[in-house]
Amino acid sequence: MGRRASDPFARKPIETLLREMDGGERLHRVLGPVALMALGVGATIGAGIFVLTGEAAKNDAGPSLILSFLLAGVGCGFAALCYSELASMVPVAGSAYTYAYATLGELMAWIIGWDLVLEYAIGSAAVAVGWSKYLAAFFQNQLGIVLDPRWLNSPWDFDAKAHTFVWNRVAVELADRTTVHVQAYGNVPALLIMLAITAILVVGIRESATFNAAMVAVNLAVILLVIALGATYVEPGNWRPFLHKDHGWKGVSLGAAHIFFAYIGFDSISTHAEEAKNPRRDLAIGILGSLLICTVLYVAVAAILTGMVPYGSIDVNAPIASAFQVHGTTWASGLITVAILAGITSSLLVGTLSQPRILLAMARDGMLPHSFFGAVHPRFLTPWKSTILVGLIVGAISALVPLNFLADLVSVGTLFAFLVVCAAVLVLRRRSPEIARPFRVPALPVVAGLGLLVNGGLIFSLGPDNWIRLIAWLALGLAIYFGYGRYHTRLEPEG
Repeated sequence: MGRRASDPFARKPIETLLREMDGGERLHRVLGPVALMALGVGATIGAGIFVLTGEAAKNDAGPSLILSFLLAGVGCGFAALCYSELASMVPVAGSAYTYAYATLGELMAWIIGWDLVLEYAIGSAAVAVGWSKYLAAFFQNQLGIVLDPRWLNSPWDFDAKAHTFVWNRVAVELADRTTVHVQAYGNVPALLIMLAITAILVVGIRESATFNAAMVAVNLAVILLVIALGATYVEPGNWRPFLHKDHGWKGVSLGAAHIFFAYIGFDSISTHAEEAKNPRRDLAIGILGSLLICTVLYVAVAAILTGMVPYGSIDVNAPIASAFQVHGTTWASGLITVAILAGITSSLLVGTLSQPRILLAMARDGMLPHSFFGAVHPRFLTPWKSTILVGLIVGAISALVPLNFLADLVSVGTLFAFLVVCAAVLVLRRRSPEIARPFRVPALPVVAGLGLLVNGGLIFSLGPDNWIRLIAWLALGLAIYFGYGRYHTRLEPEG
């Protein structure tokens, strides 16, 4: 190859990371603590409240979903404290990838970076499909227009019991009122919203953050309305029995593992360290603040939903809107649907915004082609090439891929990243105690240790199928690393 292979266990010194902040093409520092918190809230509450709550309550936890959200929130809290310390020490783009490079070595950094690529891509694709479903519901329920289901579904599906792919045939009503089943073509609205989000992200981070803040404001206002109005319809008898009839206490951890994808928000904040005005202070505020807000909202909505409707009767497709319809409050369904679209749009924006920053950090280290993934637009100061590529790929996935095949991979990827971050804080405290830490994790051995214990336990709740898929993805990543990245890294060998 003509190039010297790097040491897979070589670490990137913290001093080098900090020095690199002052040179080369850098991103635009325009995000304050409120904008960072809004990005985190926007990423978190979109899919968590509107997409996952009903399914997790009905299939996993029942009313004890309240405890599931608390358990997941506690695991996230430990990781959030660790994220805050690392982000204040190493305020550059890259999130867990950068932290792993500084503490655990180049190979582990590549693995976690490749894992984050999967996490954000599949997460954004799932959110785009959810956006499409709610858009179709809005057209049908509020405007009386039924969209053609052939253009709302992927062309094939995955049969989880048979472990095989099957063609996806959807029901279409003909002019004579008869129903036929025909082949689905693809989810066009999901593709279109991804293209629109991509265009917004290319233009600039300031415009993206302003758009996101507006969506979050609308979302929060209606969520508070849902909580206040829904509380008047709560029947305490629906909370008994509190545990799921089939899963018991196991359902609490099962529900927590399946809804963990909803807590991806504060992880995305750390990918924008390079665009924060005062990253050493603002990142910790944004990370911890957004996690606290979202956990409170999750618990409140889970309590309201399971109190309004017996958990076995929850409509998993539109749980919140359907709960109000059960009580005759149909006027609220349109408002709720609009809020859902706003929240999911915000979640989609932040998820898509974060992935190019991971690729940018990897390209700067030479492990991906810098001319493409490291290119920063001269006017907009955004990683425009990788943003366009990510938007096209995620749009294609959301339009063509059956997401039930990959959904839990998002939770596996998120939990894996949290484990790396908790371990990285422990390693750095011992290895580099001299580095300034504007934010320090309190009671570190206990906090990081509990983070490893809780998040590790949730990973094992997801089952072996997800591990097989994750291992297959990581194997592809390792092939790229040993075939390209290892020979192009810019890390100078020690000595």
